[in-house]
Amino acid sequence: MLTAAQALAFLAAAVMLTATPGPDNLMVLGMGMSRGRRAGMAFGLGCALGCLSHTLLAVLGVSALLAASPLAFAALKAAGGAYLLWMGVQAWRHAGAVRVDGGAMAEAPLRRLFAKGLVANAINPKVVLFFLSFLPQFVVAPQGPVAWQLGLLGLLFTAQAALLFGLLGWFSGSVGAWLNRRPRAGLWLDRLAGTVFIGLGLRMIAAR
Repeated sequence: MLTAAQALAFLAAAVMLTATPGPDNLMVLGMGMSRGRRAGMAFGLGCALGCLSHTLLAVLGVSALLAASPLAFAALKAAGGAYLLWMGVQAWRHAGAVRVDGGAMAEAPLRRLFAKGLVANAINPKVVLFFLSFLPQFVVAPQGPVAWQLGLLGLLFTAQAALLFGLLGWFSGSVGAWLNRRPRAGLWLDRLAGTVFIGLGLRMIAAR
């Protein structure tokens, strides 16, 4: 089981990273601005639930690695920390203004928009790599089965992403307009995300 401190630390990092403008949430905002709230919410919920496939891959892959060698699991966490550190540095180097595209998009049923978001997230190799790097950072091996901890962390990530993306879809017009009126907001949000990545990466690299 996850401890309260473990779950809260994970949720704080997950919410901060999910809320930072990226391809998924910018598409949710653009969809909502163009097609309306229901379209934005449908696409956003599909993106969020796509995280379940990455959770399954992380559970199977990391659990197999730990069973084969605890040392290999430690190496994975160290490599994941280095990857998160690299992502943080890149976020700072390439931080820039964000503009939400609310232009017209092709009409499609809500279920098709949901499926589009689901598939787009599920087959994204960058998200797979992110999950393999991010989730293990919050696993405490002596605390209980690693697979169970990874599964719970993945479900927590998916739940908060579904909530945030749903809210983004619902308030897409207001949020998109706010971001477009404040071009420097994206710069600081990118830097905030970069700081979180760097902090997580350094934490794991320094950990014994």
